[in-house]
Amino acid sequence: MAHLQDYLNSFRDGIHLPDDRAAYFFDCLLAEQNEDLLSDILTAWNAKGTSEDELYSLASIMRTRAIKVNSLHETFVDAVGTGGSSAKTFNVSTAAAFVIAGAGVPVAKHGNRAATSKSGSSDVLSALGVNPAVDAAKAEECLNEIGICFMFAPNFHKLSPVLAKVRRDLGVPTIFNNLGPLCNPANAPHQIIGVWHKDLVEKTANVLARLGTGKSWVVHGEDGLDEITLNGSTQVAEIEGGSVRLFHVSASDFELHSSSLDGARRSTPGESAVLIRSILEGEYTESAAVNLVLINAAAPIYLAGKAATWADGIALAKASLESGAALRKLDELIKATNQ
Repeated sequence: MAHLQDYLNSFRDGIHLPDDRAAYFFDCLLAEQNEDLLSDILTAWNAKGTSEDELYSLASIMRTRAIKVNSLHETFVDAVGTGGSSAKTFNVSTAAAFVIAGAGVPVAKHGNRAATSKSGSSDVLSALGVNPAVDAAKAEECLNEIGICFMFAPNFHKLSPVLAKVRRDLGVPTIFNNLGPLCNPANAPHQIIGVWHKDLVEKTANVLARLGTGKSWVVHGEDGLDEITLNGSTQVAEIEGGSVRLFHVSASDFELHSSSLDGARRSTPGESAVLIRSILEGEYTESAAVNLVLINAAAPIYLAGKAATWADGIALAKASLESGAALRKLDELIKATNQ
């Protein structure tokens, strides 16, 4: 405990974690059983603010230690939010994953149970009938054979259940919300990562550039959404060739109408699952929810090189929905993960 107490004191003094102590600190954190101490450390870390080097060091460690999924696809994507968004909606990136896969772009989705929201990707997939907690071999089979898989973070990263409980009890985003999306076990070459705060956009993008990625986006909606929003503009950091470019996009850039997200708000995994299936079945036509899925599918389709423009990405996403291809990907994943 004494060692972690020293780091707690350093965080309270505003001192960042030294790079050469990151692995040792991480191991101490995972071994610690004192919930109060862990809570104090995460709280002090949040108050200090996470540095880019801290994110990079810990993401590098987690990537090295992760159980791997090997893809036969040359190009595939991950679409993921960090959680902790102030704009609460249904599980948009999870819905978008099926649309992306239905458009012919394989998806290696990485996620977890909710820690700072009511419905994480694992929670809503379970409500949809998918078994989210498959092992690496089954996830790899799903990715390579049906073009979509879900990698349940605790099965691929050996983290601490005590730490997970502390995160849930805190109820606010921590560095671990940001780390998870940076540590895709399949090493997806293209990603769209939604973050809960605008100050994390460029920082997260710089870390992703240092870790190595193909063309990827880190996004934050000005309404607080950890996705591309329809309600105002979205801050984007685009990573390509190791460089980061900052800009903003809005619904009109994707040839969609700007709109309120009131029709896209859901609380529980069950409510989110009902909405997602109804969208994929073409039965739910409320424009905000459907367009939110389309815009967050269009960007990864574009990033993977399947679409030449953002608007082309929308067209392919619409075709995936309207043809039933997106729904078939959901049904195939349900079948494959329950065998």
